[in-house]
Amino acid sequence: MPDKLLAFDTSTETLSIAVRHGDLLLEHTGDGGAQSSSTLIPLIQKLLGEAGLVLRELDAIAFGRGPGSFTGLRTACSVAQGLAYGAGLRLLPIDTLHAVAEEARHHFGVEQVVAVLDARMDQVYTACYDLGVEVVASETDLLEPEGVVVPPGWALAGNAFAAYGDRLPRAAGRHTVLPTAAAMLRLAPALLAAGRAVAPADAWPLYVRDKVAQTTEERAAIKAAAANQP
Repeated sequence: MPDKLLAFDTSTETLSIAVRHGDLLLEHTGDGGAQSSSTLIPLIQKLLGEAGLVLRELDAIAFGRGPGSFTGLRTACSVAQGLAYGAGLRLLPIDTLHAVAEEARHHFGVEQVVAVLDARMDQVYTACYDLGVEVVASETDLLEPEGVVVPPGWALAGNAFAAYGDRLPRAAGRHTVLPTAAAMLRLAPALLAAGRAVAPADAWPLYVRDKVAQTTEERAAIKAAAANQP
């Protein structure tokens, strides 16, 4: 079983990094966003040093491939590729929604999870995960909050509740969690065993949406429509 692993996620406004060396788990959580590109590598080096590891000793590098912030996904993927090329390592791209579901399972004991991450522009990224004996996941989708479907008895988990609140459907539970590097490390052994590791050149972000923001005209149309509401 792989016991020397690095994972990181920069898909949200929170930067998450974790290193596992046997039974030792070291984590860093801090501000992400635009700062991630300048702080990620120094923080990785710091955690590896505290764990008594050098990069080439790792079994693999896991990173959050998306969906999420376009800039954050590019940062994570490019840093993972650069580190892996230099050290001769393979990469494990992990869906951020899978990490959300795993974080909810770990902290709240739920195994049937509809993961929802705020996609801005009045939409959410969503996918369903059954984390029982074998992980079963639906395709990642991009929906308006009202379009999310929660099967009976399933929980909602993610970071979309503050933005969309009552617009999201009822669920067996609502759990505010983020995709964390620690969750990715918990997922990594099974994913590696399933052959999900790839060469650096084959690692890509998962964007889902092909545009990052509304145009000026779109924002003006939305504002005008809201103003004309009775």
